Amino acid sequence: MSRTNYIPPYTITDKVVNLVSVITELATRIIVNNEMSNNPRLRRDNRIRTIHASLAIENNSLSLDQVTDIINGKRILGAADEICEVKNAFEAYNQLLEMNPYSISDMLLAHKVLMSELTKEAGTFRNGGVGVFAGDRLVHMATPAIHVPHLIQELVDWAKTEEIHPLIKSCVFHYEFEFIHPFADGNGRMGRMWQTLLLYRWKSLFGWLPIETLIRERQEEYYKVLGECDQSSDSGKFIEFILTAIYDALCQIVDTEQVYEQVTEQVEKLLRVIGEDEYSTKELMELLGLKHRPTFRDNYLLPALDMGLVEMTIPDKPKSNKQKYRRV
Repeated sequence: MSRTNYIPPYTITDKVVNLVSVITELATRIIVNNEMSNNPRLRRDNRIRTIHASLAIENNSLSLDQVTDIINGKRILGAADEICEVKNAFEAYNQLLEMNPYSISDMLLAHKVLMSELTKEAGTFRNGGVGVFAGDRLVHMATPAIHVPHLIQELVDWAKTEEIHPLIKSCVFHYEFEFIHPFADGNGRMGRMWQTLLLYRWKSLFGWLPIETLIRERQEEYYKVLGECDQSSDSGKFIEFILTAIYDALCQIVDTEQVYEQVTEQVEKLLRVIGEDEYSTKELMELLGLKHRPTFRDNYLLPALDMGLVEMTIPDKPKSNKQKYRRV
């Protein structure tokens, strides 16, 4: 296969054209309103959701709360390898946005960080055969290992020079990456990460968009579409699938921001003093400089609870004297 002639087969349907249009419009609206950059907590929450969903797709059993605790430096009970996967993924995403999507060395570095202590081949292309399984069912037998280096180089060269819309290009890259399956393990995580990086180079908000959450919710369809594209030698259906997930993820961001726009000045103050910690009613009133308990309850605490921005640490016992509150 010649690099200059490497053109991955894909079909652009009317649905794809429409999705590209509405996604571009939504992304531009979010950027113009500065919604994501004004909300670092939303970015962090989305990053954690991304990590949890991407690992869950690969059968990591840790809950979102457990993943959050690990990232926040807390100890949890769980399998050592699953905890390692979370720590590695968090570090990989922290480095990802500084990487060059067209650099093979950066790709290998990302894999090394992502798979450190999980496989002996972390940071290197595989040297043996590998298959893609959905449960116990083989859905794809990957390209022979001897062809992996030059196929990945050709794919990267294509992505760097091909003049198509970044949304379509990133989807095609994602599909072709999974088809080649260049690593012994971690290909799904790497493919989704690298699509994120390609999209981030187009519009920065994609660096924190939790597309993986939507893919996880449609995991069976994800593998089904991959298999259908393999059989047809055309990634058109995969493009439609991923763009639909991106569109839905952007819609969720807009809906979340509409909630934040309704936050009162009092609730904003409450969220600021809580930060990343947990506090009792008495502690929060002291931090806010309040002495009148009904004022705190009616103007600060209850609105924040009703909007889902704050939660109880002991929700089953709302009147417990050990009750504390934290941000969601």
